[in-house]
Amino acid sequence: MPADPVERFLAALDPDHREAVGAKPRAEQESLAAAWERELEADDELDTLDELSPPAAEAEAARRVMERGSH
Repeated sequence: MPADPVERFLAALDPDHREAVGAKPRAEQESLAAAWERELEADDELDTLDELSPPAAEAEAARRVMERGSH
């Protein structure tokens, strides 16, 4: 697993979002990755999912971050 939060965030995204975020400036990628990490830490529902499937929890948190960003 990549140690860099941006790389981990990109890996958790679906392919379309991964491409779009990958084209953004590094500072924006870091901001989105930070929001993703906060989502993972703050949501108890994701904690439960993380115990069952860490990749699924990471993907769900990434989806939430991207959904919030599109509104």
